Amino acid sequence: MTVPAWFTEDRFGMFIHWGLYALPARHEWVKNRERITEAKYDTYFDHFEPDLFDPAEWARAAKKAGMRYMVLTTKHHDGFCLWDSKLTDYTSMNTPIRKDLVREFVDAVRAEGLRVGFYHSLIDWHHPDFVIDGYHPRRDDGPEEIERLNEGRDMARYRAYLHGQVEELLTEYGQIDYLFYDFSYKHDDHHTDVWNGKGAEDWGSEELLALTRRLQPEIVVNDRLDIPGDLVTPEQYQPDRPMEVDGVPVVWEACQTLNGSWGYDRDNINIKSTDLLVRMLVDGVSNNGNMLLNVGPTGRGELDAAAVGALEGIGEWMRRHERSVRGAGPSAFRAPADTRYTQRGNRLYLHLFAWPFEHLHLPGLGGKVAYAQLLNDASEIPFREIDPKVKALTTGLGGQPAGTLTITLPIIRPDVAVPVVELFLTEDA
Repeated sequence: MTVPAWFTEDRFGMFIHWGLYALPARHEWVKNRERITEAKYDTYFDHFEPDLFDPAEWARAAKKAGMRYMVLTTKHHDGFCLWDSKLTDYTSMNTPIRKDLVREFVDAVRAEGLRVGFYHSLIDWHHPDFVIDGYHPRRDDGPEEIERLNEGRDMARYRAYLHGQVEELLTEYGQIDYLFYDFSYKHDDHHTDVWNGKGAEDWGSEELLALTRRLQPEIVVNDRLDIPGDLVTPEQYQPDRPMEVDGVPVVWEACQTLNGSWGYDRDNINIKSTDLLVRMLVDGVSNNGNMLLNVGPTGRGELDAAAVGALEGIGEWMRRHERSVRGAGPSAFRAPADTRYTQRGNRLYLHLFAWPFEHLHLPGLGGKVAYAQLLNDASEIPFREIDPKVKALTTGLGGQPAGTLTITLPIIRPDVAVPVVELFLTEDA
């Protein structure tokens, strides 16, 4: 399937990891990490009451930050469902909040004109038919106990449950634009040491993908079903070049966190700065990728101060610089050190990750730029092509290869996260 044009046009989306794990507030894998039993984890189910949940506020924050699609965890690995599933009682409808939270999310996102995405875990540590494996919270119970617990568990029944829940999500909430499945760990090089690892045959991935496309023909589907999807999804690292699979360029999206945790992690203060987040976004677009930036709402349903601050900071930069990433992609021109190029038609955007002293030499752009300006305030940036035969002198420029364009920047760096010079290319560039 060809990825719809909106996906690579929009470039920037919000990921939302939210569920029972917001209450312990110690990472979304807390059930796994701390080997928490069902009985103990039920404490969070019994006290899940996000009375400050306001998805309209989330959607407004996303839109103001320049995001154009939002992806919510309908179910994470703990098996807890944020919608009114008819296939289990383990849903938000049976917690103190007693709401279909997915329904409210979908309505709020659409009201802001944003696209709707769902994350759905293939894993389910709550389901009685999900066979215990090396990632399961009961993995350390000992061979005899694990054998006893796995007795009678049937992955065929779990597959039917998995497919049935996906059918609910894709038929009861209107058009869904994006489905982020997560994840397979049988044939993946990073997970080969996980015993009882699970992959395409366990999920019924071919049938599940066919079901997904039948119910939502225009949907974008990621690559974590252990079979190819529409895009690849590097997680918490930045590819240093456009991504390829077997030598063929592919659509990709880096999923990133604010602090290394996907779920609300109260005491984790390792927050990325605004300028770092903007550089990550720009770096991705310069390599023809998207960025899906995660927030983890609190147990009461709010975005915490760190998330709000990050979104506001990115939004302030996007307000003046959005056109350098929205609808933009990589450029064939080679960017100087500590800079990144993106390009939209005849507009080339030079993102300055470091602020140079006055002059910056741009290889290959001599005679190819009609006008240049700082994007934040549309102030003109002078440029010239220096004769390569002129030697560099004590008070004069020279020594640059033929075809180099030299721009002259102000001494004072613009007070923005990442300054951008907008270069208008000539028709024959």
